[in-house]
Amino acid sequence: MLKQVSIYAENVKGKMLEITSILAEENINILGSVTNDSAEYGIVRMVVSDPAKAYEKLSEKGILCKLTDVIAVEILDEVGNLQKLLKALDDANISVNYLYLSFNRESGCPIMVLHTNDAREVESSLRSKGFSLCS
Repeated sequence: MLKQVSIYAENVKGKMLEITSILAEENINILGSVTNDSAEYGIVRMVVSDPAKAYEKLSEKGILCKLTDVIAVEILDEVGNLQKLLKALDDANISVNYLYLSFNRESGCPIMVLHTNDAREVESSLRSKGFSLCS
């Protein structure tokens, strides 16, 4: 299981630059990210090389964030593999709250980062179905 940094960012010019600058200053690599915005605030979800340190340094700078458990599943870069993953989750009656894409820097394979209500149970289910999980 991975820890994701969920950042609640005011939707203003320069906010993403501020966030990424803090991470860069601390030598924290962004491995995957997705941003959802609204008129006033956005949620930036990131898998980073050191989530605890990212949380600490962003919080010190007054940026509201939290750590969240997510599941990372490596799949082959072939047509239909995301559908196979989602079908396995659906067959197990597992609801996915959101997902986004990252890549395994060593294998070059896509990694689907997903959030569910019970990450430990979902990890077990996916492993039993032969999926490769990243930690």
